[in-house]
Amino acid sequence: MYSKHIYTAICIALVATLSSCKKAPEVAPVPQTLTAHAGADQAVLPVQPVTLDGSASTGDGTLTYQWAVVRKPSNSTLVLGQAQSVKPVFTPDIVGFYEFELTVSSGTEKSQDRIQVKAEYATPITLDKDITTKTRLFDRIIDPTKPDYIVATDIRTKAELTIDQDVVVAFQRDKRLSIEADGTINAVGVADQRIRFTGMDAQKSYWAGITMYSPSTNNTLAFVDIDYAGSRIAFSTIKAGLALHGTSKAQVSLTDCRFSNNDGYGLYIEPGSLLRSFARNAFSNQTEAGILIDAYNATVLDNASTFTGKNGRDVVEISSSNITGTKDVSWPAFSDKTPYRLLGNVAVATGWTLQPGVTVEAGRDAMISINAGGYLSAKGTPTSKVTITGAGHTAAYWRGIIVYSVSNLNVMDQVDISGGGSAVIVSGQRAAVAVYGRGAKLTIKNSRISTSGGYGIIHTSDAELNSDAGSANTFASNAQANTFKL
Repeated sequence: MYSKHIYTAICIALVATLSSCKKAPEVAPVPQTLTAHAGADQAVLPVQPVTLDGSASTGDGTLTYQWAVVRKPSNSTLVLGQAQSVKPVFTPDIVGFYEFELTVSSGTEKSQDRIQVKAEYATPITLDKDITTKTRLFDRIIDPTKPDYIVATDIRTKAELTIDQDVVVAFQRDKRLSIEADGTINAVGVADQRIRFTGMDAQKSYWAGITMYSPSTNNTLAFVDIDYAGSRIAFSTIKAGLALHGTSKAQVSLTDCRFSNNDGYGLYIEPGSLLRSFARNAFSNQTEAGILIDAYNATVLDNASTFTGKNGRDVVEISSSNITGTKDVSWPAFSDKTPYRLLGNVAVATGWTLQPGVTVEAGRDAMISINAGGYLSAKGTPTSKVTITGAGHTAAYWRGIIVYSVSNLNVMDQVDISGGGSAVIVSGQRAAVAVYGRGAKLTIKNSRISTSGGYGIIHTSDAELNSDAGSANTFASNAQANTFKL
């Protein structure tokens, strides 16, 4: 009983103690007396001095100011001077958006605010005279759907022409830009600020296109779009968005360019001109094929470029031409499986490799000649063969391959050859493959030769064809015997 009374007393005392405690009063937050004001957003002209103004900032005590550039166009070189002034002055060096942050301090307090300045011109410039002095076309208008420059007449470039990223050059109907022999063009954009050559209206065949006569190694187009061109012939009978003149030995480097909605071809490379480099370009919605190129320049093409995009013909067209030179070359297989299409005969006088997966479609009665000084190496794999066929995909459509070369490097392995033998290839005979002349050499194995309008393989007695050519290959539906010695 005594313990019970003691316990009860302790509990009563504890309750009394707890009930006597008072809740501590809440501390009211200290009012924020400092407020930064960077001013209202502004729209200005480029190269026009702009005053930033933080004088509307409020606070107790002495205020200090610190401005910082938080955004500017990617190719701007702007550095803000007098960044600790209440009213610093800067000059936008190019078109675009500039954003600044103002930090106002007083003692331990700080407050921040931002201002955006949009710098652009109000209207495009009209180009109506030839370019005869060093010229740079700057971006003028931020909206990439609006032209920065309007070409009102045919323009000939006879000096160095540089075009900045994000520039849009729009052409009036049927007008052309020509890069003359004494001129150059350097148009280099970036992935999110491309350069565009287009028509005033988004209409196929609206303007003529770009023709190049300049042999300068400085001619470069990167991240450039060329669209809605092809209203007039560039050279011969060919229309194109961009055309290189062969006799003038014009040359250019093309990287990450897009050719679309052009009447004719996107790109035309005449024999004699030079495609100096070529990477990751895309062709879509041309009236003809995406590209017409000679056989030698085709060796510069890369497998990452795309030529299949609702063009009139989703092929890489090869003009009747030669592959010559002092270094070995190759044709790559394209990632989008685009075939090469030969419009005429191709003669080879250097080392020529067809990589696994390559498809070559020969035009009607076209012939491939492997001449002295050259060789053909066509080595596929069981799962990625080299295919050489006719563009019509019918029997006896193209003439065939004739080897005059005495090189030991003439090899065809895992190759599918079909539709040859459309006409006499040598000595009154038709054949898909011919090895002709003293010392001419070819090793062919693990290949399939079919639908020839004559023999599968023919060779002269003084040529060197592997002795098992008749048994090491497969033959089907040829008009005459599998092999024949002349």
